[in-house]
Formats: sequence, C-alpha cells, structure tokens
Amino acid sequence: MRRTVAKPLLVTSASGANGDGFGALLSFEMDGTLRGTFVDDARIVDPRGLAVDPNEDLLFLNSGADRVLAISSHARIVRDTGRIEGLNPGGGNFGPDGRYFFGLRSERTIVALSTRFDAALEHVLPPRVVPFPRGFAFGQDGRLFLASGIGPNSQGDNTILAFTPATPIKPSRLVADPELSPLDLAIAPNGNIVVSSERPFGAVDAVTSVREYDATDGHLVRVFSPNGKAEFCKPRGLRFGPGGLLCCVARDEVIGFDFASGECLGAIARLPQLNGQALVFFP
Repeated sequence: MRRTVAKPLLVTSASGANGDGFGALLSFEMDGTLRGTFVDDARIVDPRGLAVDPNEDLLFLNSGADRVLAISSHARIVRDTGRIEGLNPGGGNFGPDGRYFFGLRSERTIVALSTRFDAALEHVLPPRVVPFPRGFAFGQDGRLFLASGIGPNSQGDNTILAFTPATPIKPSRLVADPELSPLDLAIAPNGNIVVSSERPFGAVDAVTSVREYDATDGHLVRVFSPNGKAEFCKPRGLRFGPGGLLCCVARDEVIGFDFASGECLGAIARLPQLNGQALVFFP
C-alpha cells in the first residue's frame, strides 16, 4: 500500500563514516520516484540533519563540512555559516524561540543558532551532557527531549531525558525501556514522543521499530513495526508529513506509517544505498 504526500520529500544520504551512501541531499517525487540531487554544491558534504524554518520557508541543512546552510525552495544556498572548525553537526530542529538548534556530535551537546547567522553559537546544554545524543525535539510545553543512544564506540545508555527551560542542567530520566536503542526523536501531533529504534544498535539481527512514549510520564504507548511490508533496516530520521503520515528513513528506503492507526504503509520511496540520515517535506 502506498500513500502520496502533498510535498516533495528530501532525504540526506550519508557518506564516509556515517554509511556508504551518496553523500548528497536527494529529492523524491510524491510517488517515490527519485528526482535527483536537490542542490549540487561542494559545501554539502556527508549531509546530516534537516529542518524547515516555518517563518521564512527555508531549509536548514547540517553539512559534514563543519557548516550550516540555509536553502531556498528554488534549491539555492542563501546563507552559509562558513566553516566552523570542529563543528561536526548532527540533527537539527527549530525551537520555540525561532532559533535553529542542532546537535554537536563531538561535543555531545546541543547548540542554538540565529536563523540569520548573525550571532555566535550558544550552548543550550553542557558539553557531553549524554554519552551520545541521538535526536531531540521540543515538546508542546517547551521541554527539550533528548534521546541518548549508543555511539560509534559502542558506549551509551539508551534512554530519553527531559530538560525544562528553568533547569536545563538538571534533566530527568523520562524513559526507561529495555527494548529501546534510539536513533532519532520527534514530537507527534498528540504531544507524545516517537523514537526510531535499533536494538542492539549495529547488530545484524537487530530489532527495529518506531516507539511512542507518553510525554508526561514516559510510559510506552505502542510500537510501530513494518509487519513484513518493508525491510526497515538501520532506521534513522523521523518526520511527520501531511495527513498524519509518520515517515522514517532507513537503509535503501523511506517507510511510512499511518500514525492514527499505527499501520505500516510500506516504503514510500526506495533507492539502493540510500543510507538516509534525515528527511523533510519541502517546499
């Protein structure tokens, strides 16, 4: 079963240490057909996180070339932070104050950046706040939820922490699920937390799923699984699309779920060696 979406789908495909992918920002038609590279620019190297600024309708992209780029709907780079030595950015999201927030892989923390790129980076959380950050998002009440997973060195703690605006250095451990090994995190329309999971991380026989948790007390609400409709190997980035569509990018495919029913809709896009990291619907 396939579901069309209202906007083109963009996916970052990893390269280098992150996976043997295309190292490009790829664009897919609404029916899953590959359009090609959305932006062909040397500044886009091993792209990671993606997020759309709702105020300016610009796409923000974290490049493995230690920089952040803002891209227009006409596929033009309109802003560039320039190379920031040792940045090593991961995933990104917009916060309640309108700034662009993104993870720093090497420093194991989250920073905030003005969308005009006219101010210095601000550390939102202390360096090495978790062993390895694996996605974050802001809840409807302003709390910051951070997935703490397993890093390339096989170290980590597989949980979700909640940070309040008043006490950002004193997080609470919200989720304690022995079956969780998070790769990305998003906030659902109902305010709950959804997380892509691969446990044990990196294992050939890993159990992959998308898991929904109550944002109030962290209890497991339900588990989304492919039910034989997709391979669902190495799940990574999560995004909600139009019509209650929940998408998760994985190796070779992007999987769709009907969030209301929990039904897996199969692959809405397929491409060998995709090795996707993040996805958005844009413009």
